[in-house]
Amino acid sequence: MSIELDELRKLPVTEKLRIVEELWDDIRTSDEPLMFSADDRNEVLRRSSEMNAGSDSSLTRAELWNRVNKQDA
Repeated sequence: MSIELDELRKLPVTEKLRIVEELWDDIRTSDEPLMFSADDRNEVLRRSSEMNAGSDSSLTRAELWNRVNKQDA
């Protein structure tokens, strides 16, 4: 299967987000091991700490889609 990135870039934002959401769900359930660099690991830990500290910088899935739908309106 060949994926044309130029074709994906032409899609509307809502469709791009739907694809990204499906890919993340697929990655989440995959048994394939993920390899991270030290910098990537540190960034994940930083973001996790920020989220656990109650930072308002993250969005729920519903909040994300609400923002997307407002842009499309």
